[in-house]
Amino acid sequence: MSSSTLFLRKATGLVRSWSVFDAFVYAFFSINLITLGLYIFSQMYYLEGGLLTTAVVSGIIILTQVVVYAGLIAVMPRAGGDYVWQSRILGGGIGFVLAVTGWWFILWLWTPLYSDMLRHEFFVPLLGILGMQGAADYFAWNPNAWFIVSVIMIGYITVIIALGMRSYARVQKVCFWVGLAGLAIVFLFLLFGSHDAFRAGLDARAPEMFGSGAAGGSVYEATLAAGEEAGAVLPMTGGSLAAVFLAMPYIVFFNLWPNWGATLYGEVKGADDFKRNMLGMGGALVATTVLAVVFFLLINKTITWDFYTNANGAYWNYRWGFTDQAPPLNFWPYPAMLTMFLTSSRIVQFVVILAMSMWFFGWAGTIFLSSTRVIFAAAFDRVLPEAVATVHPRTRTPIWAMVLMVVPGLIVSILYVWDIANFQSLTLMSTLVIAITYLGSTISAIILPYTKKEMYEASPIAKYKILGLPLISVAGVIFLAFLLFLLYQWLIDPNGLYGIGLTNTSSMVFMLAMYGIALVIYVFARYYRRSRGVSLDMLYKEIPAE
Repeated sequence: MSSSTLFLRKATGLVRSWSVFDAFVYAFFSINLITLGLYIFSQMYYLEGGLLTTAVVSGIIILTQVVVYAGLIAVMPRAGGDYVWQSRILGGGIGFVLAVTGWWFILWLWTPLYSDMLRHEFFVPLLGILGMQGAADYFAWNPNAWFIVSVIMIGYITVIIALGMRSYARVQKVCFWVGLAGLAIVFLFLLFGSHDAFRAGLDARAPEMFGSGAAGGSVYEATLAAGEEAGAVLPMTGGSLAAVFLAMPYIVFFNLWPNWGATLYGEVKGADDFKRNMLGMGGALVATTVLAVVFFLLINKTITWDFYTNANGAYWNYRWGFTDQAPPLNFWPYPAMLTMFLTSSRIVQFVVILAMSMWFFGWAGTIFLSSTRVIFAAAFDRVLPEAVATVHPRTRTPIWAMVLMVVPGLIVSILYVWDIANFQSLTLMSTLVIAITYLGSTISAIILPYTKKEMYEASPIAKYKILGLPLISVAGVIFLAFLLFLLYQWLIDPNGLYGIGLTNTSSMVFMLAMYGIALVIYVFARYYRRSRGVSLDMLYKEIPAE
């Protein structure tokens, strides 16, 4: 069988419409300090490793991931990323099962997580600022409101992705600059504000805007007491080395994603330039880590780390059902909103929170955009139905791939929002399954110079070596060790810190079911295509067309 007959068609129909800067912005938003970061930091209140220290150390380790993915992209810059590399280096079955589960199925679980962030960073604070206290409380706590936000969010995401990569790039760039401006204003308020002013503003404005209250009269003091009762101990710095590393399986929910755009590099100009790829992904990781450090220091100066940690502990202790006593601060302790208690101007509060919401709206498309390219690549290889590889002639968007994300995402949102089958305990599972996918690509990177020697030697990464060994292999070994550490902590969970391991039946059933479905699809496709005279084994020996 000739190679020209192996593929669905000779060209994907996708076009390289993104610049390297577009890819940088996408990577920057993917490790989103304001959405992913603040959301997961708030849940880490009971850990003992310093958050600032954990962010810096984990960021340094994750730079090895950047090397791995920048190298893989430079060798094979194709839509589908992990799926293409793994299927061509490790084999079709392994590549399909790992990539489809990690980039397609598990992203359904992110749908209610994204919408949870949206309601707490957009709807709740803005409604409170507008004086709509009842509506703010409804969106903060009612599952019906949460699901409404999920539907609104999916509608927005569907539209901006369906418009195509060029339009999406414009949207994310506007959000990038406006979001940075909003963060700069928050930083200035924290820099020039005082702790006394924050405390007075909190006690005066939180009850007025959100109905927060305390028996003793002070929301500030009551929040400290509630946080201490919840066991909030997370320090900003310090903690033993062991404690820092035990905080990493949590913090990687936020910073393990500088490579999130890897599946899109078939549509990025200059994607075969290793240095540019490093600059885009590595620059996003470093910039985000620096911003996180600055934010932590400013929070400690004005809000104080003690109050921030205790507020988080009080909130999640109640939300997770460990106490029936509602927190005095009856909304998620969003640092941007806490900072706005430093001013009495509702106009300033509204404008700043609206600007800060651009961190969400510029980032939201990441939930489905990268996944659609993996689904598309699998369909282009004929493992999935050929119709799934159809792209809109004008926008170059794989529409059916979008449908395969949207509909299941809504179904999983129902399960999560109403906590059916203990689904709300699966939050970190959203990271675990993707980490397993990364494991496959990391192994692929390690063995690439030896199993695909001609391709490697012809690539721009061949000249980069450490002590005579390929840089991509050395970085891969380091990152592989980190991933194995994370997987051990999540699955075995010897210290009982993460709640998604072998003791959580729901998480194990969900994960095994996803891998099982992926395997069944692959086995069926293999036999079906063979009956039609198409050998998937022959196909996986070829590099996909562009």
